[in-house]
Amino acid sequence: MNTSLLDYNLKVRLPLILFTAAAAFAAAYFASRAERDGVGYAPAQPIAFSHRLHAGQMRIDCQYCHTGVAVSASAGIPPASTCMNCHTVARKNRPEIIKLAKFNEQGTALPWKRVHRVPDYAYFNHSVHVNKGIDCANCHGAVENMDVLSQVSQFTMAACLDCHRRAPEILSAVPGIQKGPDNCGACHR
Repeated sequence: MNTSLLDYNLKVRLPLILFTAAAAFAAAYFASRAERDGVGYAPAQPIAFSHRLHAGQMRIDCQYCHTGVAVSASAGIPPASTCMNCHTVARKNRPEIIKLAKFNEQGTALPWKRVHRVPDYAYFNHSVHVNKGIDCANCHGAVENMDVLSQVSQFTMAACLDCHRRAPEILSAVPGIQKGPDNCGACHR
């Protein structure tokens, strides 16, 4: 092989290839940050819904809307009909309630944008945590103070393992709480 071609490959092509690969990795890493930890993620929703008003001022329990939280792996997103239990009477002439009523009349699901997401390759069961007495705010923050819902905790393996391993310390207000499982099969099924 020609030494000048070898020099060219080592001095120009190889660094260029390595730089391009490193730049692509860095861009993908930072672009996918929201999927890894998502802290601060607060998408605009199709209907302006204030947790501060509903969960805070009115003190509506989380389980009124998120009916699956104590009985299934998923907390569930409330259908428009749940909202209409009150809004057929309360503030029914407000623009956001009129939009809500249209979804309900058409029988279509509200296109809520998901805020909290555990990666698809990890298993998480809400009911196990809720039935142990762990308050929603431990992971979701003080939603009763949020007009726009945002993610306040990381849903990463490191954050979950830290909580499982230090549960008696982190969740000291929960009577009888013990460490959670920290074996791979607990979450990766």
